[in-house]
Amino acid sequence: MSATTPDPILTSVLASAFKAITEEMSNAMSRTTRSPILCEAKDFVTGLYDAEGRMLEQTENLPILSFSLSPVCKHLCERFRGDINEGDVFFHNDVFTFGNQNNDVAAFKPIFHEGDLVAWAAVKGHQADIGGAVAGGYNPGATEVWQEALRIPAIKVIDRGRLRQDVWDLIFANIRLDIVQEDMRAEIGACTVGERRMVALLERHGREVFDLQREELFSATERMMRAEIKSIPDGVYRGEGRIHYDGRHPGSLHVIRVEITVDGDHIRFDYGGTDEQTSGFVNGTYASSASATVLTFLQMVNPDIPHNEGMVRPVTIEIPEGTVLNASYPKATTFGNHLCPPNADAIMRALVSAIPDRVTAGWNHLLCGLSTGLDPRTGDKFVDIGFMGLKGGSGALPDVDGYDHIGMIDASGGVLDQDYEMFEQQTPHTLVEHELLEDSAGAGRQRGGLGVRTRFVLGGEDLQVVTFGDGDVEPAFGLMGGTPGTLNFIELHLPGGEVRKLTSKDLLKGVPAGTMWVQEAGGGGGWGDPRERPAELVATEVENGVVSREQARSAYGVAIDPATGKLDPGETRRLREGS
Repeated sequence: MSATTPDPILTSVLASAFKAITEEMSNAMSRTTRSPILCEAKDFVTGLYDAEGRMLEQTENLPILSFSLSPVCKHLCERFRGDINEGDVFFHNDVFTFGNQNNDVAAFKPIFHEGDLVAWAAVKGHQADIGGAVAGGYNPGATEVWQEALRIPAIKVIDRGRLRQDVWDLIFANIRLDIVQEDMRAEIGACTVGERRMVALLERHGREVFDLQREELFSATERMMRAEIKSIPDGVYRGEGRIHYDGRHPGSLHVIRVEITVDGDHIRFDYGGTDEQTSGFVNGTYASSASATVLTFLQMVNPDIPHNEGMVRPVTIEIPEGTVLNASYPKATTFGNHLCPPNADAIMRALVSAIPDRVTAGWNHLLCGLSTGLDPRTGDKFVDIGFMGLKGGSGALPDVDGYDHIGMIDASGGVLDQDYEMFEQQTPHTLVEHELLEDSAGAGRQRGGLGVRTRFVLGGEDLQVVTFGDGDVEPAFGLMGGTPGTLNFIELHLPGGEVRKLTSKDLLKGVPAGTMWVQEAGGGGGWGDPRERPAELVATEVENGVVSREQARSAYGVAIDPATGKLDPGETRRLREGS
């Protein structure tokens, strides 16, 4: 094998090495960050990029963050061309230069070999605070970016290994929580892990081999993706997703419209018909919306396709500026990551006629609550995103049930629950209940995934609650005769007995300690006629508390003997034959 001829075995070895490095970076983050958003829920991504900012590999704990790192890395290469040095570290979160959300702050570290820039290591994670008008970073009343966050355009915080203390102090003087400094140091540390491993890899194989095999890896991945696209029938497919309530006008509705064109081995997603941007914070950025498109489409193709530059070469995404998916400067955009579910709905509705065996029924949309305040046990401020309570179920496929308690589609199972004991250590709250929610899944031959019910008592001082999401109006849709899942809701049961049901974009200050938080996250949509689901399986699910006797009878046509609690075959046959 000559030095100018790629070795397919070595290509595979290097691809696996890149993946192992990003996974080691991810493990370093999990073990060194302090915010539960990062160390518990793993709301971050780690990645490697070549000298031009092209993706080599990523570990996508949260997919919605993943596909915005490469555009930022390319931006860095241009912005600092001629001033990128060994030992440098850059920060970035700016949504108007390819960032996806203000709270998602990235650290980039260039990697050098024999004096030449050869690659980048990067980490992006959701920070517990990012300045702005509201602690925690979600401000439903925002109309422009300055009311949401401190903007960090590409900026060098370490120059040739030396901390720029003035720059560091300027950034963190505008952020409420000291823990954010510590977590950003963890991001730098994880980048350093990636740098060390990449340098060792380059020293072993050499720059020439690295360059040659990298290009072959991109080409091989591109061929895999083109083959997947070619398996989809050529045509033009259209779908819609709906965004309910912009945070300012109750009852408002904005529609995402996508036209998907499959032409041989190329696919184009055109959002030209999407509604205009809102006057509030319910807007997306190009980066967050394009990431949503990519992650949704990846669920419909070969899962073994490596995630690198070659994967996205056959994919074109057009999102006009000024639409709700790509707001113009200086619009507020914090909600943008959470436009992924209705975007995914539009894509799935469009492609279900073309590839019905690969498209799921609807996933539960997000409804999340964030609590902030002062923990009297420590005297420290805290921020908590209620990851336990927000995780609904996924939609079913033609041959498999949806996943229970998986979360919104933009997390795709990446966001983990908080450990119960850690939740009570890291917040002054007390957990009362957290369990799968009976009857929350859409019925079908394959049922949707279950959602959850969560209750906890709010503790602390100076309590503030923010809600954000879009899952309290339209449930996850069913397909091919399957029924929808259930809706989400959040209620606050105040100590005096008042019950306050929150909207999907609320900001409440002065919430009293002792308030009970009650939340339900709905299930995913079902697929196929529910009366085709095996009656014995339905009976088992009744026994296990997944389906109630009432829903078994009304939705599935399955009768349970009230005396024995077992399947009643004769009554079931009568119900199903009479349907």
